[in-house]
Amino acid sequence: MIIIPAIDIKEGKCVRLAQGDFDRVTTYADNPVETAFAWAQKGAELIHIVDLDGSLAGSPRNSKIIIDVARKLEIPVQVGGGIRDMETIEYYLSNGVSSVILGTTALYHESIVEEACENFPGRIILGIDALDGKVASHGWTQKSKQNAVDLAKRYETYAVKAIVYTDIRRDGMGTGINIDATREMAKAVKIPVIASGGVSCLKDIEDLLSVTDCEIYGVIIGRALYTGAVALEEAIRITKKN
Repeated sequence: MIIIPAIDIKEGKCVRLAQGDFDRVTTYADNPVETAFAWAQKGAELIHIVDLDGSLAGSPRNSKIIIDVARKLEIPVQVGGGIRDMETIEYYLSNGVSSVILGTTALYHESIVEEACENFPGRIILGIDALDGKVASHGWTQKSKQNAVDLAKRYETYAVKAIVYTDIRRDGMGTGINIDATREMAKAVKIPVIASGGVSCLKDIEDLLSVTDCEIYGVIIGRALYTGAVALEEAIRITKKN
């Protein structure tokens, strides 16, 4: 399992939201490029970036910063937020981004996901953000009636790289990963699952590592890294000894 630092960008700055609420935002750094370099220097193997402004607008709003990070970093970068057409997908993947995350698009436009997977196999990630088991979209501002696991199963035959599964209620709250829901998702599909939302301490990492009946590919950590509640080097060390 790999540890994936999160960089959420709003108005050009590194922020964290509480439960995806744009009115509950905390700014942690002014320069996303420097922040990404800092995580890389501490041993990160992959960086997770979300264009929060883009997720609301439906198209990229911080793409220049994101491309700058992707081109300057020597480790892979996966990007989500406002990626809802092939033009945007091609733009990111041809400018240094390793993988793109499709969330709202995965829910409403299966044909785009299909085309993206055909053109860029192994570089498309599904972003499945759940509120009480139901998928939310448009920057988590709209809740659907679609069951999260059922949505994931819809894409099992596609060349999808991974699923980022986020429990919205726990995201940014430091209340711990939803192990049961993450495990349910990982057991239900053959697509690698990345856990997200709620990591508060090293025990959360240990709890994920203790899951033995399915594989959890990675875990995204945001607020806990920025507050110092989790030291990236220590979290990585734990995963390497298992």
